[in-house]
Amino acid sequence: MRKKSVISEAREIQASIEMIDLGARLQLLESETSLSRERLIKLYKELKGVSPPKGMLPFSADWFLTWQPNIHSSVFADIYRYLITHADCRGIKAIIKSYKLYLEHCEISEMEPVLSLTRAWTLVRFFEGNILQTAPCMQCSGHFVVHANDLHHRYVCGLCNTPSRAGKTNKPRAQMFTEVLA
Repeated sequence: MRKKSVISEAREIQASIEMIDLGARLQLLESETSLSRERLIKLYKELKGVSPPKGMLPFSADWFLTWQPNIHSSVFADIYRYLITHADCRGIKAIIKSYKLYLEHCEISEMEPVLSLTRAWTLVRFFEGNILQTAPCMQCSGHFVVHANDLHHRYVCGLCNTPSRAGKTNKPRAQMFTEVLA
């Protein structure tokens, strides 16, 4: 029995290290592991050389609906949905794998990641709480993050209908996002 708990604790420490390396906030670590707060703070300090940032986690679903965060959140959401459906991956492991694939996509597309691991985790929680969902764009057929209670019958995404304040979108980059979301 003791050996099993040591192995379980080692897995949680390894998962915590991976999440810290990806930029996870302390609250995310506390929620996804059974390690004590003190142990997580010590681990964070060992890995990052500084104390974990203080403050509240992102709590507004509206952030995910603004132009650029919506595009990035939608890419992450599609990757996450694919892994859940086809890779038999669940929970925090699915979030971590999806986030790593999202980071790879940003790197290949030469784009700065907008979504943090903590925001990705929050997005999944909003999906699970039926606060957010995805809806298909009627022009490009990509799936984009929307409020669950809004009407989506004639939804047009931010790539097909770029807001004027968003500036000019590089067409090849917009095309890459559209292909990923389709």
